[in-house]
Amino acid sequence: MRTRPLKVALLGCGVVGSEVARIMTTHADDLAARIGAPVELVGVAVRRPSKVREGIDPALITTDATALVQRGDIDVVIEVIGGIEPARTLITSAFENGASVVSANKALLAEDGAALHAAAEKYGRDLYYEAAVAGAIPLVRPLRESLAGDKVNRVLGIVNGTTNFILDKMDTSGAGYSEALDEATALGYAEADPTADVEGFDAAAKAAILAGIAFHTRVKIGDVHREGITEVTAADIASARGMGCTVKLLAICERAADGASVTARVHPAMIPLSHPLASVREAYNAVFVEAEAAGQLMFYGPGAGGSPTASAVLGDLVAVCRNKLGEATGPGESAYTRLPVSPMGEVVTRYHISLDVADKPGVLAQVATVFAEQGVSIDTVRQQGKDGEASLVVVTHRAPDAALSGTVEALRKLDTVRGVASIMRVEGE
Repeated sequence: MRTRPLKVALLGCGVVGSEVARIMTTHADDLAARIGAPVELVGVAVRRPSKVREGIDPALITTDATALVQRGDIDVVIEVIGGIEPARTLITSAFENGASVVSANKALLAEDGAALHAAAEKYGRDLYYEAAVAGAIPLVRPLRESLAGDKVNRVLGIVNGTTNFILDKMDTSGAGYSEALDEATALGYAEADPTADVEGFDAAAKAAILAGIAFHTRVKIGDVHREGITEVTAADIASARGMGCTVKLLAICERAADGASVTARVHPAMIPLSHPLASVREAYNAVFVEAEAAGQLMFYGPGAGGSPTASAVLGDLVAVCRNKLGEATGPGESAYTRLPVSPMGEVVTRYHISLDVADKPGVLAQVATVFAEQGVSIDTVRQQGKDGEASLVVVTHRAPDAALSGTVEALRKLDTVRGVASIMRVEGE
């Protein structure tokens, strides 16, 4: 074993960063044995140096992150500060000054991953980011390495623990959205500002990363169709239950049947209770990967939190340090297919549409005519009426999303349709 330690700089010391530092200290001997050399934490960049950080030598604390990454003797920079800037500039500077990078920054990778990979390749450094997608769940490396010889056709999963907790509580307790969100906040699953989670931004960033790796093409967060869960109601949950389904916020990345394009989307969807994703409870994550040779693979576990995310960060640290000792680099960006990302309108899916209609003869015929004119086939219809008002629930067969959207717009123009109570896609069949 080499006795000279590999030097590590840590950018950020919040929930994840502090846990990374703790594990590096308490498991130092094991890490050294696994790497083949000791690792030494030589600096920790923070915004508030006065904050007490238990177990971290105050002498390591600095507010000058730029100077830390530009020292020239750093082997690995761990970036867990998040956001676009200054993270992007600091990572690029780390490459320029001889360091490889381990990052948990999904937003930056989904926005500017191609440029970061290019900088890593230019300077002969590693860029690893297992922790950016699903916490402790090994997913990035299996896609980048274990399945590198296979053809991945679909990635389908729950990649945001906050929204899964909220939807699970709505399903199991009958709570409304606001009530379930309050519980998630009280338990620490939701941030004070939960927008990134409940509006789907977090999941969309992860979907962009997964699609890019799975299909060997460049997918940015702007390419991902995004819908959150704020409009999901208790009535939607009840309707799903009546169909033998539950509602989940899904990230879905697919290769087109002809292989000429890909799609990436995040939205709430009904999935059958028989599907393994339906049983993913509370704040857990799970991802299905469908590949030609390997078939269906499922990855399941905690998708967030200090310890799970730190586990993924430390796994990357070990890999990058081993590469350093071997004077090699791991896999970089693979975007050789250059497949276009199709718009949501071209995605073929099913719909569950709940309508408030007048309770009188001929309404069902009018509604059915609209579906037929738009080229959308109806699978099932349920109708209930009382005192001149009725509800009509239509479940379609698979059709292009644009056709289904056109159907909804046409339905809204019917005099007998009082309103569209809810619209939700049906997946996982």
